[in-house]
Amino acid sequence: MTTTSTGPVISAWAAVSPFGIGRDAFVDGLAAGVGTATAVDTDVWPVPDTRACLVPAFDIVEQLGRKGTRSMDRVTGLAVTTVGQLVDGPGDGVALVLGTTTGSAQSIMDFTRDSLVAEKPFFVDPARFPNTVMNSATGRCAIRFGLTGPNTTVAGGRVSGLHALTYARRLLDSGRADTVLCGAVEEYSTERSWLEWHSRGPDEPDTVLGEGGVVVRLERPGPVPRPALAQILAVRCGVVVGDDVRPALHRCVRGALMAAGVSATDVWAALPGGAAGSDHEAEVLAGFLPDAATVLPGVTSLIGDTSAAAATFQLAVALALARDTPDAAGRVVLLTSTDRSGGVGCAVLRLGSPELGSVDAGPVGAP
Repeated sequence: MTTTSTGPVISAWAAVSPFGIGRDAFVDGLAAGVGTATAVDTDVWPVPDTRACLVPAFDIVEQLGRKGTRSMDRVTGLAVTTVGQLVDGPGDGVALVLGTTTGSAQSIMDFTRDSLVAEKPFFVDPARFPNTVMNSATGRCAIRFGLTGPNTTVAGGRVSGLHALTYARRLLDSGRADTVLCGAVEEYSTERSWLEWHSRGPDEPDTVLGEGGVVVRLERPGPVPRPALAQILAVRCGVVVGDDVRPALHRCVRGALMAAGVSATDVWAALPGGAAGSDHEAEVLAGFLPDAATVLPGVTSLIGDTSAAAATFQLAVALALARDTPDAAGRVVLLTSTDRSGGVGCAVLRLGSPELGSVDAGPVGAP
């Protein structure tokens, strides 16, 4: 049985990925199905990795210009580039919510190292200090584009994007914002590579790291149908108690379906996270989904482990389906995500349909 949901609608989205810059690059790369992993130049990246999935030829100054970028780190550059695709005009009252793991591990560790090895502890570059806090990227985006609404960073590892969706929905429901730009961004860096290398479990030996970000524009559904690519019906997040992820994820999926007002038989496609060691997601989904449902392979195999941005890249896959699959309109899609720190999450969305309005929209501020 299906009931009506008043969840926010997605009216536009943007991506920066190892496929390239822009949502078209992501959709085309996804359709081609060719992995983006390349050999790591260890002269540039002194890392233990032999391969990585990097945004092609990404250079902050070339992409954004010299103004305001002197002290910008990589994760901030990726965030500004992604958010900038959705902004074209005044950002009065527009909120921004981004998911992260730690912000920039590179910036944090570089600044800390400078304070220890410099001639005096205070011989550090003060312009780079803001990069050491996890909300630096969202703040820089708000300043650059004049976004005057609430500005929030949510940390949750691979589940960060789903936590960000939950927070964004609360902003809309409470009337704190009419439009929220919501997503997550992750960088590839020397320090992140080493941190991952030392913390990787025995079931993750071949993990290839990736980077990039996805941001969607969320709005409340109005009395007159708004242009919409999808509607967020429900999001549920939880925490694993004990060693078995499956019970927590099972509760999330069941709760999300109930909150969305749909049954498991309504699910057309499922998008598990697909990270190394996440076979439990497939097991849980198998217990819910009808035989007719399609379980899509994780995008991780193509663009690498994008950590904080992983769940939003799954969302981007769903939006790509909405654009390029003729019978996708009105269908229900289920996303699941898990993180080795114990976080789990699930989202249910309905892809663009006549009831939701058009399947295309311009950027914020556009007429």
